[in-house]
Amino acid sequence: MELFLDLFSQPCRALFIFAKKNNIPFELKHVDLLKGQHMTEEFGKVNALRKVPALRDGDFTLAESNAILLYLSRKFKTPDHWYPSDLQKRARVDEYLSWQHTGIRAAGCKVYLSKVLLPLLTGKPFCPEKVEGAIEELNVVLKQFEEKFLGDKPFIAGSEISLADLVAIVEIMQPVGAGYEIFKPRPKLAEWRARVEEAIGKELFQEAHKQVLNAKSLSVAELVPELREQMACMLLKLIN
Repeated sequence: MELFLDLFSQPCRALFIFAKKNNIPFELKHVDLLKGQHMTEEFGKVNALRKVPALRDGDFTLAESNAILLYLSRKFKTPDHWYPSDLQKRARVDEYLSWQHTGIRAAGCKVYLSKVLLPLLTGKPFCPEKVEGAIEELNVVLKQFEEKFLGDKPFIAGSEISLADLVAIVEIMQPVGAGYEIFKPRPKLAEWRARVEEAIGKELFQEAHKQVLNAKSLSVAELVPELREQMACMLLKLIN
């Protein structure tokens, strides 16, 4: 089984952590987004959407991170706490996964794209007003996350880590990679992060996030100008 990933991507990190933590055998196929490898004809045979992550299991291919997470959890019969058999706990996981795309993911991406990736692609400094607006949006959804989804529970679905926590933490770490201090002013969120990191394993957590937390190492030098312009235009649409 092959997983096509770039750990620069939040959903790819979730899959990487999940597979490693559960000792799922896989071959890592690195798809470098900043070199435009996801746009190649070869990768298009794996995922016509030209996005990572993607999975190839024999003749079977699958796109979309949540679908792949569920596929792996079912195929390899991972521990129940990841996607609980209890109806209401599973509903909590589903509820978060349904919300997060327009919640934390959307807002967290805007911070990172505005402050790190767009300046990298265009060669121009980031716009403080854009970043400030993105941070305001992120603050709103982080408050919603703490109050609605976490509440007074150790984890989103209860007393144990689930796919919801895994998907949440990789998204929240993205703006951290842009230099935004998320956890210090939010003790409840900081305690949750510590529990998630402990449940995952500190070494694995750091391995997965090493790239995104080292923004200075990013380069688009090998990206052809046409694709660089195309990606910059796409990002501008996302953050405007």
